[in-house]
Amino acid sequence: MKQITNNIMMIEPVLFNFNAQTALDNHYQSDISILSEKQIQNKALIEFNNFVSALKAKFINTIVVKDSINPHTPDSIFPNNWVSFHANGSICLYPMLAKNRRLERREDIISLIKNSFSVSEIVNYSHYENTNLFLEGTGSMILDRENKICYAAQSKRTDPNILKEFCEKLKYKSVVFNAYQDVGAKRLPIYHTNVMMSIADEYVIICLESIDDSVERSLVINSIKSSNKKIIEISESQVNSFAGNMLQVMGDKPYLVMSNSAYLCLSSDQIALIESFNEIIHVDLSTIESYGGGSARCMMAEIFLPLKK
Repeated sequence: MKQITNNIMMIEPVLFNFNAQTALDNHYQSDISILSEKQIQNKALIEFNNFVSALKAKFINTIVVKDSINPHTPDSIFPNNWVSFHANGSICLYPMLAKNRRLERREDIISLIKNSFSVSEIVNYSHYENTNLFLEGTGSMILDRENKICYAAQSKRTDPNILKEFCEKLKYKSVVFNAYQDVGAKRLPIYHTNVMMSIADEYVIICLESIDDSVERSLVINSIKSSNKKIIEISESQVNSFAGNMLQVMGDKPYLVMSNSAYLCLSSDQIALIESFNEIIHVDLSTIESYGGGSARCMMAEIFLPLKK
């Protein structure tokens, strides 16, 4: 099974803004009151369009869906949290912690995808919202698709029981651990695994120092090594610049996609190591990162579904 895909879906923002509901545990968000809501949306849209152009220039098939004005979904630009598309024909829908993010699930988007791709089943976990349990897609789970290993850092947004159900359904082995970040004087759980870990075809970018427990850290290291992937370590300070929020995609060749802030915080040795595997695409996402608390990886929902003949 391929680790990377040429097909991704992105949601064009119409009312992107700071989301107070997600800011309760997403400590990468900042409510900077310098800009008006209209200015934030305008700057985010410019960043989004430049991002799409950069991907298409490398022959990455980018399906862009415009967000709707009603209902207002300030985080719709991050679709990988509510949906994932799998090579066995499954579409998975996920339970979301923030109530206004639950409104991002759209049947018309699923219908659009069905026009071009073969879908055998829709697996809907969203009913867990009724019992305040959550699993936020490939924000919560980092999938080694080739080796069928699912890595997940536990948090309010990543429930281990739903994770177990997902893994049993999709036939993944789970590697569950706890990851933390410094917030002021406190050591708090990282809200999404994909801010500190990214899996590519031949390497894994990961912040091992955020895994405080030595046993859990060894478990993760040994699992990565057993899959014959090179470990590229990043620091907690680099995680704060979204260096873990990267995604490898296929264009005319494989690329690793990240933001400018992620790229600029990497050392020359880290860049050289990544570029020994594949070229880097990096774009300015500073407004989206500041107000949304997410970056390049969060904006791309990979489509592994079989294409219709």
